[in-house]
Amino acid sequence: MVVLPLLFLLGVLCRCGHVEAQSSTTEMLKQAALQLKETLTCDKWDCNCTFNRQRGCCCAAPEMYQIEEDTFIRMTYLWNDISTLNDKVQALTASMKFSFKATMDSNIAVVIPGSTEHCFGPFNTNVPIPYSIVSLNDGYVYNPSLGVFTATRAGVYVFSFTAYSSVEANGRLYHKVQLVKNGKPISGVWENNREDGEDSASQVVMLEMMRGDQVYTELISGRKLCKHLEFNVFSGYMMYPSNDE
Repeated sequence: MVVLPLLFLLGVLCRCGHVEAQSSTTEMLKQAALQLKETLTCDKWDCNCTFNRQRGCCCAAPEMYQIEEDTFIRMTYLWNDISTLNDKVQALTASMKFSFKATMDSNIAVVIPGSTEHCFGPFNTNVPIPYSIVSLNDGYVYNPSLGVFTATRAGVYVFSFTAYSSVEANGRLYHKVQLVKNGKPISGVWENNREDGEDSASQVVMLEMMRGDQVYTELISGRKLCKHLEFNVFSGYMMYPSNDE
């Protein structure tokens, strides 16, 4: 490896000498490179590239260009695959957008005889709560007239509801709202006291649903929801579908 330090030294000397000596120095470097018998890391010395073209190129340039071209082609195929997958995901999710959100209409409240309270209830039987003001109904899975959600595809769904009631001074909070699936109570919230004039509570439930299953909330018989009925909210959405129908 004596030749390489010699080449470097000659290059340094070349920079310090006269301009007239540069051509002869280059020729000496060329001859020294041609006479080198040891194997280089890139297998061969491209003298034509080194001495007659750009000074920064090396014998690995063709391989680098090939790598760049192969990488570009692979990236192109990968981008096409990603685009195709994205289209499939969009098509799949578009057919599974099942979600809704609705609130009660305050106008359905009536004056309870013997008081000045405007309330929904009390009734002598359990009554489904009609959340008729709909702000979201993707897939049209919620019926605002009945207050009922109907699953059109099997899967796992998340439902939430908020029960709110407010009474006048010295009034009695007396409500109980429960979430019902296919006629069977799942969860509920209630209040029965004279200690405060208003109260609210929320529940979030995750349910496994089959096609045709129904979910709604109901007000228990003898109970009432008063004032600001728009604070009573019912919502739900599909978390993920199921293959079991």
